[in-house]
Amino acid sequence: MKSIDDIGNFIFLEDKPERSDIIFIPGGSYSELGERAATLYQNGYANLILPSGKYNPKRGCFAGPSSKINIYNEEYKTEWEFFKGVLLKNNVDENAILKEDCAENTYENAFKSRQVTDELGLDIRKAIICCKSFHSRRSYMYYKWAYPETKLIMCTSDVNDIKKTNWFETDKGIEKVMNELSKCGSQFKSYFKEVILENEVHKQFTEN
Repeated sequence: MKSIDDIGNFIFLEDKPERSDIIFIPGGSYSELGERAATLYQNGYANLILPSGKYNPKRGCFAGPSSKINIYNEEYKTEWEFFKGVLLKNNVDENAILKEDCAENTYENAFKSRQVTDELGLDIRKAIICCKSFHSRRSYMYYKWAYPETKLIMCTSDVNDIKKTNWFETDKGIEKVMNELSKCGSQFKSYFKEVILENEVHKQFTEN
């Protein structure tokens, strides 16, 4: 069905990796994201990695890894600490790992990461984002909002066997993808209003 293809093409973003200034990991509990970032680091695609995340405020703590618990079996207080552990176990230099451990949602992942890179004086012209594949559109939208001048390259990981080619075949896949589709609409109202306001101000300025 064309509608299924359209939704899949919108939600699932994937690019070929390019040499970048940094790799972002926008929170979560799946080790695959950290492993993908580590592989890209080892292959020379970036010298810095910035995982971001505290934990889901509804839970009040980091509930632990959602995958490969036998490998990543330490106690982690935050998502950032978890991803740091994944990166270190995959031979990433500790000095290459930046820190953002306060964000509690994707919006905060993006904008608090921007605070970190600004405070360090980093000019991020090109960045890789390692996230869940069904989370890629929303991650892209928030990081593009936080880094409007930056080229973002999506290097994602499929988790729970939810893929662009099969998400519509299971209840869980449908729930995850349609939830992301809904959030892409509901969570970006303020962004679009901001863009409209900026355009109106620019139009008034140029007309005067």
